[in-house]
Amino acid sequence: METLKEMPRQSPIENSLSKAMSYDQYLSLLNELAANNSTTGKDKSDAFIGHTKMNAKRVKRWEKTMKISYEHVKAISSVDLDLEWIVLVESWCGDGAHVLPAIKKVADFNNKIDLKVALRDENEDLMNNFLTNGSQAIPKLIAIDKKSKEVLFTYGPRPSEASLLVKDFIKNHGRLTPEFKEDLQRWYNKDKGQTTINDLAEILVAL
Repeated sequence: METLKEMPRQSPIENSLSKAMSYDQYLSLLNELAANNSTTGKDKSDAFIGHTKMNAKRVKRWEKTMKISYEHVKAISSVDLDLEWIVLVESWCGDGAHVLPAIKKVADFNNKIDLKVALRDENEDLMNNFLTNGSQAIPKLIAIDKKSKEVLFTYGPRPSEASLLVKDFIKNHGRLTPEFKEDLQRWYNKDKGQTTINDLAEILVAL
């Protein structure tokens, strides 16, 4: 009697990609959650539901107003690699509401970039392979070469300038305060996604 061979176990990346959403599907989920007083993730508290509602408004605003320069479009569109991008995020994540639309804006200008979105708490095996200073910080973009399956780079949880602001504040104060978090939201509103777009353009042309 022939024995069945054990099927090879999917890698965390393959497993997450197989159940990931498109960006538009994620937006539909975000808006549905906000309308129904709910949230993704393990914490269903009123605070996290409130964050989800706010983030739905933020993403809607960026969808209408975020711009990309001709120079960035030219650089991004010149990259000739078949890429799979998967972004780990949750609906309550404030950084995600600002960074994910900018990531989508970049992906829109190169048809070789296939962007997917996955929820962190449903993909902990993948998340735990891409920690930031030991934490499950999101959003986290993982860029994979479709042909070689190699991870070419990761990005996140914050754009470069915001990361420096956070790092300096923690160095001087030990932790992030509610007041700093409000200042960071104001920074995002002033930046309008441009640091994220510039960061990713620089990474892509260097590949």
